[in-house]
Amino acid sequence: MISSNAFSYINVLDRTLDASWTRQTMIANNLANVDTPNYKRQDIEFKSVLEQQMRSTSMRIADNSVDRIVKNMDLAKLNGKQYTDYANFKYRIDRNNVDVDTENVELASEQLNYQTLSTTVSSEFNRFDIVTKS
Repeated sequence: MISSNAFSYINVLDRTLDASWTRQTMIANNLANVDTPNYKRQDIEFKSVLEQQMRSTSMRIADNSVDRIVKNMDLAKLNGKQYTDYANFKYRIDRNNVDVDTENVELASEQLNYQTLSTTVSSEFNRFDIVTKS
């Protein structure tokens, strides 16, 4: 993590990339355990954590500017919440709740999300590069 206000967006994007990577790993693990009796799918929730951090930061600094909110966010509190999913899917006879089709769709979606985030981080660094060369 880079500690400078100029890198606030990159630091938040870094946390988001970590959560996305963790989610892809968890989905792959779910798929690997599709035939394991009694296995319950696992996932991570990051979007609601990010939204809550942005709301609480906005209220704490009494400002709705995204730039100032991101600059003042407490990155230590910006961690995804991992959980075991007991409720979302009907249980199979073997009490495993992993649905291959659903997991594959979620994995593809998360891979696109990760690629977009990576491109965004790269763009941020390109902007810094342009500014430093000027």
